[in-house]
Amino acid sequence: MKYLAAYCLLALGGNTAPKAADVEKVLASVDASVDKDALKTVLSALEGKTLSEVITSGLSKVPALGGGGAAAAAPAAATGGAAKVEEEKPAEKEEEDDIDMSGGGLFGDDDDY
Repeated sequence: MKYLAAYCLLALGGNTAPKAADVEKVLASVDASVDKDALKTVLSALEGKTLSEVITSGLSKVPALGGGGAAAAAPAAATGGAAKVEEEKPAEKEEEDDIDMSGGGLFGDDDDY
């Protein structure tokens, strides 16, 4: 993930084809360790793609990661039908109780000042 993040930072900074040395330099600036084999694998997967292509292909994989609402929303979108939206009821306001704030100090002392 850190290799992809460094790649994205470089691409956003204007380097349209970041090399391994560029990514290593970014990661070294934050004292992150670099596994050269993993970096090589990431860069070979990204080779010849623009940043927008990388982001677009990555977004299609996000629902597979799970993590809550995105995975649940994916099947509804895949069916092509409009999901029935329930109308939210406004929350009823609770009456605030009158609280006596005059007595007692922060640490339980009841001295009047």
